[in-house]
Amino acid sequence: MATPARRYRYHEWLGGADPLAPPPDLRAALDELGREVMEGSSPQAALRELMRRGVQGTRGLDDLTRQVWERRSQIQRRHNLDGTMQEVQRLLNEAITAERRELFPNPSDDARFREAQLDALPPGTAAAVTELANYDWQSSQARESYQKIQDLLGREMLEQRFQGMKQAMQNATPQDVQRIKDMLSDLNSLLSAHSAGQDTTEQFQEFMRKHGEFFPENPQNTDELVDLLAQRSAAAQRMLNSMTEEQRAELAQLGQQAFGDASLGAQLDLLDAHLQQLRPGEDWTGSARFRGKNPLGLGEGAQAMADLAELDALAEQLAQSYPGASLEDIDVEALVRQLGQESGVDARRLSQLERELRQQGLLERAADGSLRLTPKALRRLGETALRQVVDQLRGRGERDSDRAGAAGEPTGSTRLWEFGDTEPWDVSRTVRNAVLRTASSGGGRVRLDVEDVEIVETEQRARAAVALCVDTSWSMVQDGRWLPMKRTALALHQLISTRFRTDALQLITFGRHASTVDIGELTALEGAWEQGTNLHHALLLAGRHVRRHPDAQPVVLVVTDGEPTAHLEPDGEAVFNYPPMQRTLGKTLVEVDALAKLGASISVFRLGDDPRLAHFVDLIARRSGGRVIAPDLDGLGAAVVGDYLRNRRHR
Repeated sequence: MATPARRYRYHEWLGGADPLAPPPDLRAALDELGREVMEGSSPQAALRELMRRGVQGTRGLDDLTRQVWERRSQIQRRHNLDGTMQEVQRLLNEAITAERRELFPNPSDDARFREAQLDALPPGTAAAVTELANYDWQSSQARESYQKIQDLLGREMLEQRFQGMKQAMQNATPQDVQRIKDMLSDLNSLLSAHSAGQDTTEQFQEFMRKHGEFFPENPQNTDELVDLLAQRSAAAQRMLNSMTEEQRAELAQLGQQAFGDASLGAQLDLLDAHLQQLRPGEDWTGSARFRGKNPLGLGEGAQAMADLAELDALAEQLAQSYPGASLEDIDVEALVRQLGQESGVDARRLSQLERELRQQGLLERAADGSLRLTPKALRRLGETALRQVVDQLRGRGERDSDRAGAAGEPTGSTRLWEFGDTEPWDVSRTVRNAVLRTASSGGGRVRLDVEDVEIVETEQRARAAVALCVDTSWSMVQDGRWLPMKRTALALHQLISTRFRTDALQLITFGRHASTVDIGELTALEGAWEQGTNLHHALLLAGRHVRRHPDAQPVVLVVTDGEPTAHLEPDGEAVFNYPPMQRTLGKTLVEVDALAKLGASISVFRLGDDPRLAHFVDLIARRSGGRVIAPDLDGLGAAVVGDYLRNRRHR
């Protein structure tokens, strides 16, 4: 049976996430996230900061929020709420002028009486329109202009509560007006029953069957209908709240002339009352100041107020400052309505990035509900840190590995055999070389030759017990050494865990006290105001680690920017003093000597130019047979990793 041909349909892209856009750069995002965490931010705060700034090619929440506030300010600066009143005044003047033009040539007393009526009209627009409600117009043009006033008022009042109604009622007939009145009557009856707690399922279905054309949003039940109407009605009320008392009074009076039928205004007032009762949580009391020159009608004003409310909600969503906030909360459709497609794309990409960071196993929830970096994320950060260190080492002409004897472990690479080599053969590559050589020379039988032999490169793998002691006193944070210190630890941890797995690495932090930490704890460690550089305690812990691995070569690496100012007493109390006491310096040197007896040479990486520190670390190096290295901050990682590799080569 033949397989049916596939059919494809192509159409214009209508927005949303660009299907051809590259996926979010997780590695770059993770590097940014890791940098923030290592500088002392919590993963939650670091993620929030990343979302605020955005990533390359995608604007962050701060930029989107700025656009929201600019759009909000633009609405208020450009517009005012006098549009309907100005249009009514224009039509009224047009009607009176046309009527006077019609009456002027007429010599009758009736014409003079009508002119007197027009002269006696009250000064207010609303009062004049009301006064002329029963006037018998002599001019057809004047009658038409006055009718336009009534139609305009009716359409504007409906547009306030029902979006799109102004256009639908553009050329309303008496039958159209009656249909509206019937709809409002049935709607108020439905809302009255709903507010009384009655089951309105059947009544709602009958209402939608009769009047569904007025609700293109297609609500599915009474509650959805109430939500839809209450948002618009509340916006209309906020617009009225934004007007002066005189303006509100005039509009209330003009409302009686909507479509020439006072009952329409009464039905709308009843509708507003029902909606306020059913949805008291809507903003019925708010207002806004409009100070522009572009007049808005009642419907346009209500829409402007609805836009302002939507923009306020977007600003809150973009701020992400409430408990449990997530980028999934952002109403992307509203963002597109207010700011355009590009903003919607940016919001979707940020949300996708946040989701991917979680789904790819780079962030996880701790037991207390907070976010933390996963081991997978720490490995990726370590890879980046190590790559940067290796690049620096290569730039200085150093290699990150060394070839040794046949007892070593494979490095993953091979090379041609040279006289004196004792490494194992790479059999597959050796045979392949013989086959290729024989084929190229036109020979028949394959024979191995010395030039075919490739050997497996190995490197010596004598075990090492490595203690990396890092200073976490406040001066490390204050002088910008916190992040380089953490990156150095990450790089060394990554190198040992992936390349020298038999080595035992212990990370030790020391401030007022010293403690052993894992790489996750060190990465997330926050700087704290605490005086004291307790190198004595750190070396005690380093000695304990070395003694646990008697078969391993001890390697002790110390990163510090200050001379010892604290030591540990036998009862566990840390004693601090500045300048350092002789007892502190003496107890520290005792531990240096103890490590030297275990065969450990201490490499000290001195940060800063403190002459007292320089003198003391030189003393440590002499007594332990170690070295003092004074790298700049950018070179700290390369210095530590390079010294570790140098120790391995010398072993």
